Amino acid sequence: MQEHEFWLGKAASDLKSAKTLSNDEDTADNAIYHTQQCAEKALKGYLVFKKQPILKTHDLELLLKLCINFDNEFFALREEAAFLKPYGIIFRYPDSRFFPKQQEVFDAIKKAKKVFNFVKDKIGYQGEINLRIFQN
Repeated sequence: MQEHEFWLGKAASDLKSAKTLSNDEDTADNAIYHTQQCAEKALKGYLVFKKQPILKTHDLELLLKLCINFDNEFFALREEAAFLKPYGIIFRYPDSRFFPKQQEVFDAIKKAKKVFNFVKDKIGYQGEINLRIFQN
């Protein structure tokens, strides 16, 4: 298995977690966090596919710029990156806006899925990401 496939597997796991957690209003904050993580890991997976070093950053807009250096079509994801970027930090700690609204979570899932599928298509990954393939 190639390294970028592991990144896509983790992104798929985050997307699945977001979908599962979105069904309960009490876990909406965790669900939305996983949408950002899905997009982050998908973009990092593309950079690994392009043999690039992985930056220790959660900044989706920065990661997207790095992807655009290889393929201008990534520019189409700028709205998704900007929308999802704050969810890597916001909602992780208690503050005045502790829980997102349900619709916000559903919107974030759609955007994360778009980033994930875009990267899968760019890499040319044809199969479904089956998390069990990562077990020895």
